[in-house]
Formats: sequence, structure tokens, C-alpha cells
Amino acid sequence: MTADVTAAADRIRPYARRTPLWRTEVDGRPIVLKLEHLQLTGSFKLRGALNTLLAAGSPDRVVTASGGNHGLGVAKAAQLLGLHATVYVPVSAPEGKVRRIEAAGAKLIRHGDTYAQAVVAAHEAPGFYVEAYNDPIVVAGQGTVAAEVVADAPDVDVIAVAVGGGGLAAGTALASGLPTIAVEPEHCCALHHALAAGMPVDAEVDSVAASALGATRVGDVPFGILSSHPVTSVLVSDDEILAARDRLWEEFRLAVEPAAAVPFAAWLAGRVPGDLPCVVLCGANTDWTP
Repeated sequence: MTADVTAAADRIRPYARRTPLWRTEVDGRPIVLKLEHLQLTGSFKLRGALNTLLAAGSPDRVVTASGGNHGLGVAKAAQLLGLHATVYVPVSAPEGKVRRIEAAGAKLIRHGDTYAQAVVAAHEAPGFYVEAYNDPIVVAGQGTVAAEVVADAPDVDVIAVAVGGGGLAAGTALASGLPTIAVEPEHCCALHHALAAGMPVDAEVDSVAASALGATRVGDVPFGILSSHPVTSVLVSDDEILAARDRLWEEFRLAVEPAAAVPFAAWLAGRVPGDLPCVVLCGANTDWTP
């Protein structure tokens, strides 16, 4: 664990939940589930947002762009700290996430057809901009998820996480000292393409998990970490993602959004190694009804 992750854990401790681990078996195989979807706002994104705002001295006015979960994390972090937040989202942002952002007290502005277009508009707005993933302070905040895994289950030997812009995966690699399995949808895999090219490149965004994992390009900061740590890129299909999401509900009554089921889908398919892997269930901001 790096000093930055330790500092982040100390900063956010009064505000963020320490989410539980669940040791269980599926198909006769042991697995540890990190129930991060039980975090405030239903996503790990709160951690990076809190760490960023606290490290910056709690600026009064903050702004960001998001496909949903990051914006909700920033909105809630601002609310907890008594700050004013403005969140730009693309017009395609899921209504459930938009509703929750507004409920957390943020001003919401719809702009553009894509997350990238919303980012451009948000950067032109006044206020302290909170990056979704391309910032070492954000990455350190997300790394507190893996730090908890290592502390609570020292026998875990690999951690599997979903990847969008790369913040959670980079934080996991940085904090855990364990092999990281970075899992993405087949047609929404910016990290996979970046690792193949040796640098961040543009990638298509077409998946049932795109609202949470729909970065067109992995961040330079996460890529620098992920390309220099023991990280394996794994892809899963949309059908596998939905089947994994449904199985989490049917067997465990865990209601997660498609993005959170991505690493579990890879594990079910036998693409996650290790004697005792931990799968991070990263979010539950969905209006899906089983």
C-alpha cells in the first residue's frame, strides 16, 4: 500500500463506509465478494471524490462531468462537506442516476451525446473540477477499496475489478500488491486497447455496462500505473455480464448494475486465476427490477 492510499483512507474515514467482504462458494469454488455496491451513493466513486475535495481543502464550488456514478459520488461528497456541486451529464445518462445526483443536492446540466462532450462543457464552467479517474488523488481514493480487502482478507491472492477509465483498477494495483485482473466488456474496453497499443487510444463504447464503464480512452495516470504493475486484461461479453448480474440476484439477492457484474462474469467463465480471488462489486445504481 502506498502512502497516498494510506493518507486517502485517513481522510475519507469519517465520511465513507467500510464496506463488508463476503466469503462464499459458487459452483464449489471459493470466492470473496467485496460488497462495495453498499457504499454511500451505491458506488466506489464516492471515495475518490471525497479524497479529492478534502485534499484540495474543500473548495466551495466544485464541478464535474459524469456518465452517472462519478457525478453522484461528487454530488454526495459535496453534500457531506457542505459544498456546492454542478454535474454535467450526457443526455443519454440513465434516469435513475440523474435522479440520484439531483437528490444529493447538485445542480445537474445535460450536455452532449457522450461523456466526452459533457467533459468539455464542464471544464469550461467555473469551479474546482473533479476528475473521474485521471488524477493520482482520485486513484488513491479508489485504492482504499483494495486496501480494505487486503486488511480484512489477507489470504486473498488476486483481485478482479471492472474497468472504465481505469481509476479503480489503478488504485487496486497500487494499494494491494496483488495481481489485478482488469475486466472490461468486449466492445467497451479502453484499457485492453491501450495495453495492446502501449499507450491510451480511443476505443468504441457499446455495452450494457457503458453508462458506468463508457470511457472512450483510459486515463494517462491510471495507464501509467496499470502498465507498470502485475495487471491482466480480460474481456467478457454482454450476455455474460447480464447472466452474472442475474446470478448474483438469484443466488445471493445482491442487486447490482451491469458494470458491477463484469468481474464476476469473468470469474464465472474461468478467466480469473487464484486460489482465493476477490471480486469487487463496484456499484448498484440501477433501476433494474428482477
